[in-house]
Amino acid sequence: MRKISYAQAGMEALQEEMRRDPKTFHLSTDASEELVEEFGTQRVRATPIAEGALTGIAIGAAGSGFRPIVNWSMVTFSFVAMDQIVNQAAKIHYMFGGQVKFPITFRTSVGGGRRVAAQHSQSPYSMFMNLAGLKMILPSTPYDMKGLLKSVIRDDNPVISFESNRLSAIEGEVPEEDYTIPLGKADTKREGTDVTIVALAWLVHEALAAAEVLEREGVSVEVIDPRTLVPMDRGAIRASVQKTGRLVIADEAGPTAGASAEIAAVVAEDPETFAKLEAPIKRVCALHVPIPYSPGLEDHVFPDRDNILDGVREVMSAG
Repeated sequence: MRKISYAQAGMEALQEEMRRDPKTFHLSTDASEELVEEFGTQRVRATPIAEGALTGIAIGAAGSGFRPIVNWSMVTFSFVAMDQIVNQAAKIHYMFGGQVKFPITFRTSVGGGRRVAAQHSQSPYSMFMNLAGLKMILPSTPYDMKGLLKSVIRDDNPVISFESNRLSAIEGEVPEEDYTIPLGKADTKREGTDVTIVALAWLVHEALAAAEVLEREGVSVEVIDPRTLVPMDRGAIRASVQKTGRLVIADEAGPTAGASAEIAAVVAEDPETFAKLEAPIKRVCALHVPIPYSPGLEDHVFPDRDNILDGVREVMSAG
């Protein structure tokens, strides 16, 4: 099977879905030359730097029968459109009494690794998870990126695709034929019996690297990638923890009120799963500070495979 990059997998998803449905169009402050060449400037719009406006345009277009794809670029820029996202996109289907569908795809990059300091190194998906009415994906591989993004574009609801900065160049196997991945279905990236690591985005790869080290130490690690934050595959997470009895959660975002806290609650609130725990739940997250520009300090703030190793060893020694 051919190998392509995470970024190219996302581009292929756009191209295939725009060919599939002529009512699908693209809005961004920087129009992709590749998309413009194939679909023209009517369907690929280079907008002013006004995220509130282009998000609002997408909401109106979706309610009029179109399928807009909005690329905010960095998640930082979505904050300019918070009223449109929070008060309109997330609630408008309900406010219209379900009479109109609003199929909108929002794409945005998250995470660190590019040395772009505090404003442009954030992973604030939990802010959006707190809203009712939005679905969210967080793909970790080129295969997942393409399959999930195609499902998102076909979905009749507003969906945010959070895409890790660190993963854009990573390559993986992706079929040439059409395929989709359903939202709300986690993926077991590695099977194990001693401890479960639920890892998000870039940290899926760090968790897999840590699992190789731990295998040599006699520890069998299961790595679960939720892939979809909303809806979240609670059943898969609970089933894994019921099997292993231990849970480490690895997330590049900060711990406070984060996705890691929600995953921990998924396990702790279920009596059957909680009863199987042999050690306290461990979270491996970024420090709760603005992200520094200094490479050394940025590396200190974000977790990596070494932090995951420490977390697993902690829960193994506690049980």
